[in-house]
Amino acid sequence: MKSSMPLSRNNISGRLVYRYQSKAKRELVSPNIPSNTKSPLFRLNTVCPYYTMFPLSFPLRHLAGADKDDWVLDPFCGRGTTLFASRLLGLGCMGIDSNPAAAAIAAAKLSNASAKTVINLINEILTENKKSDDIPSGEFWKLCFHPQTLSEICTLRERLLKKCVSAEEITLRALLLGILHGPLLKGKPTYLSNQMPRTYATKPDAAVRFWKRRGLTTPQYVDVVDAVTRRAKYTLQETLPPAKGAVYLGDSRSSDSLLPKKRRFNWIITSPPYLKMQTYGPDQWIRNWFLGGDESVEYRQNGQLSHRTERFAEELSTVWEKIAKRCMPGARLIIRFGHLPSVPVDAKNMLRTSLKISGAGWKICGWKDAGSANSGYRQSQQFGVTQRKAVREIDLHARLEV
Repeated sequence: MKSSMPLSRNNISGRLVYRYQSKAKRELVSPNIPSNTKSPLFRLNTVCPYYTMFPLSFPLRHLAGADKDDWVLDPFCGRGTTLFASRLLGLGCMGIDSNPAAAAIAAAKLSNASAKTVINLINEILTENKKSDDIPSGEFWKLCFHPQTLSEICTLRERLLKKCVSAEEITLRALLLGILHGPLLKGKPTYLSNQMPRTYATKPDAAVRFWKRRGLTTPQYVDVVDAVTRRAKYTLQETLPPAKGAVYLGDSRSSDSLLPKKRRFNWIITSPPYLKMQTYGPDQWIRNWFLGGDESVEYRQNGQLSHRTERFAEELSTVWEKIAKRCMPGARLIIRFGHLPSVPVDAKNMLRTSLKISGAGWKICGWKDAGSANSGYRQSQQFGVTQRKAVREIDLHARLEV
């Protein structure tokens, strides 16, 4: 297993984590998966809030008909819901994403670590490593974190940037990303920051104004070890089946240079970025800082599809063309797609055009109305309130004919 360099916005091409366990094969593709969505078995999938995601039931439903040796690819894997579903079903899987935070979260979906080993690791890091000298300064950081909490965060950040290879390190990193910022609670603090959303990070100036208006200018001390310990015991309560797969930090338009040459896929289940949605990176700026990025908001869109309407379908077609070369004949492509309410676009025609100009042999088999993100079809609903009514999403089903 290998790990990439620090996951900064400038480093969007390279292997983040690769795990392969030949013993992970299962005789049946449909094990007994609880119907209760609150089962501890699913908790690792919510290790870190991440905006705009499809529900776990989406890939589980489609992959229920997969053969035991099938492989699954998600070229826009986000926080790894398709990968987690594949793991539950014993299927090999790989994912690609250009957002460092998404790739780091998705990597944890393929890692095996117990709460005990993760807790031991964080205690070891804070005990054996000297305090970091690389602590961000300025009004935002002063108001966002208690000085001692920020010091502990920076020590952990520095250590995990040096080495994040083992299952425990990968899982600890994801747990920290999940609690790095969030709302203040009445009881014991769960999140490390001053009052903030948990799905995305407020921009510095807006956050400072918010805290000052509400008199939240003295962040409380949050014991990082205690917060991680409680979250690890909750998230890692259930033992998951072993995983086989990989997560790549990179541009899905270059999937041919990222994916193993001999690997062939039977299923592509994915959700491309919303057209005109250009905040995936900036909205995760604090998490991306923890992963080696700048301590200020980065607005560059390295590795993302163009959000110019006239180019979006063309660049999306490149993805379908490249992944088709890595698929078995008859492979199935399932796409959930949407766009911002402010963008007047025919989403169905956009997808149809992208598949046609790819020239890859994808034949559309059907369409389905997937509802809207506001209707509970995305797990982000459990992490926050959508402020603006979303348009209805669509599902496309296609098959590779070569």
